[in-house]
Amino acid sequence: MPLQVNIRHLEEKDVRLQGELPAAELDLGNDDELIRLRQPVRYDLTAQRVEDAILVRGRVELTLDCECARCLKPFQHRIEMPEWTAHLPLEGPDKAAIKDDLADLTPSLREDILLEYPQHPLCAAGCAGLPNRDAKDKTKGASPTESSSAWSELNKLKF
Repeated sequence: MPLQVNIRHLEEKDVRLQGELPAAELDLGNDDELIRLRQPVRYDLTAQRVEDAILVRGRVELTLDCECARCLKPFQHRIEMPEWTAHLPLEGPDKAAIKDDLADLTPSLREDILLEYPQHPLCAAGCAGLPNRDAKDKTKGASPTESSSAWSELNKLKF
């Protein structure tokens, strides 16, 4: 069930929204191979009517299942948005989707969650990545000056 608020209830008083939104409801797609949202999104929000718009404020938390971009080790990345805010106009070209007096908050939440995704997920800031087995084999028994590097290979080129 998407995250929705009844606009008729907002005419009388502010509405508090608490609960969990299943990951499938956000329809984030599988564009990023290193990041998956499998666990529900937890929210504690307050919606209020402000002139010709809905103002939603509150806390949103979720946990992403990630793979490190360097070493491919699985890890979890927690996203907390303690002061999440959405302004949904009820009029004009950017108006919120309303069906049967229910305004859908899911598109705004989806967009802000995607903006919080890590661009380059790392298990640790100092992750060294996958061990380079070829480099270990080549440098066994060789002195540091004899070890092959990309620069020394380029120096061998004759133009």
